[in-house]
Amino acid sequence: MIQTTIQFDLDGMTRPPCQGHSVTSRAAAKEISKPSATLKERVLDRIIGCGMFGCTDEEIQISLEMNPSTQRPRRIDLVRGGQVEDSGLKRKTRSGRNAVVWIATRNNFSG
Repeated sequence: MIQTTIQFDLDGMTRPPCQGHSVTSRAAAKEISKPSATLKERVLDRIIGCGMFGCTDEEIQISLEMNPSTQRPRRIDLVRGGQVEDSGLKRKTRSGRNAVVWIATRNNFSG
């Protein structure tokens, strides 16, 4: 039976699971943990850059040329972390459906 192991960095943060017996699986887990933070930062920077006008998930995906399956989980993490919130506004997507307009929370702005 092959076991998947969950690894922890020294700071206690989990890294993506990998096959402990596989050098390539361990290397892939190490590499994927790096871009995750970068992708989340890109999404946050985009939302901050839109100011109070905000942006929908689709607008973020288009502007960052990011796959929806990559962008949306990062925005969800930002909402859960209190860095991004629903503005209460809606805007039409390309398909004509209403979409939430996301804005950065006040704690992301200095001044």
